[in-house]
Amino acid sequence: MGGLSTSEVRFSARRVGAMVLRHWYVLRSSWPRFLELIYWPCIEILTWGFLQLYVAQISGRFALAAGTFIGAVMLWNILFRSGLGFSISFLEETWAHNLGNLLMSPLTVLEFVASMAVMSIIRLLIGFVPITLIAIPLFGFNLWELGFALAVFFVNLMVTGWAIALLTSGLIIRHGQGAESLVWSLTVVLVPLCAVYYPVDVMPVWIQAIAWLLPPTYVFEGMRSLLLNHTFRIDLMLWATGLNILMMTAAAGAFAVLLRQARIAGTLLTRGE
Repeated sequence: MGGLSTSEVRFSARRVGAMVLRHWYVLRSSWPRFLELIYWPCIEILTWGFLQLYVAQISGRFALAAGTFIGAVMLWNILFRSGLGFSISFLEETWAHNLGNLLMSPLTVLEFVASMAVMSIIRLLIGFVPITLIAIPLFGFNLWELGFALAVFFVNLMVTGWAIALLTSGLIIRHGQGAESLVWSLTVVLVPLCAVYYPVDVMPVWIQAIAWLLPPTYVFEGMRSLLLNHTFRIDLMLWATGLNILMMTAAAGAFAVLLRQARIAGTLLTRGE
């Protein structure tokens, strides 16, 4: 990560694998860390799932729309947990004061980011798979029945989560631990803006303009279209993919700039508030 020699430029899957193993061993050796990955998603799915059943019971007119709540909760977990999984792996390196060691190793920036992305997928699946299975007997909702659409939703939301996590990681590298709160708060800001639990057209017009600039909006609108109208909106998914490419490019550029600034300012090895 520290230089640009030919040997460092070459991408090494072996070095990425070594980083993934390091974080997997940390995760596997700590049952509280493992439990937390499952605990919060389960609490959310149970809360919203029972709310969905209640709404369906008191008003048949809204029963169909209420059925989208549980789907929205599951897709929101993909977005939130993918970014959080990336950021937590990064934060563990800063908490362990290990960034300096990594910077002096042959590990490149791309390999470092790739290892965080792989750990993000592992952490996400540990929490995501159980809630999808819980929802089948308790609420009669099988997310896996969405098939190909689920894969498209999954990838788009995961990339958005990574882009946000990459930006926050860069801010932490540059500004220290005082920026750590952004790991949790920056993604949560998207809840009211991305139409997670309600359609875009219920929002004020000026907020709708902001919502349509965010990739997750298209995913959640696509999810509602699929569940309510049984129509897979490929146009929405193309918009989500295009915006995600722009978002990830911008986040990667910001991360590179912040990393360069941190090197110049000498803050890489002096982590603090």
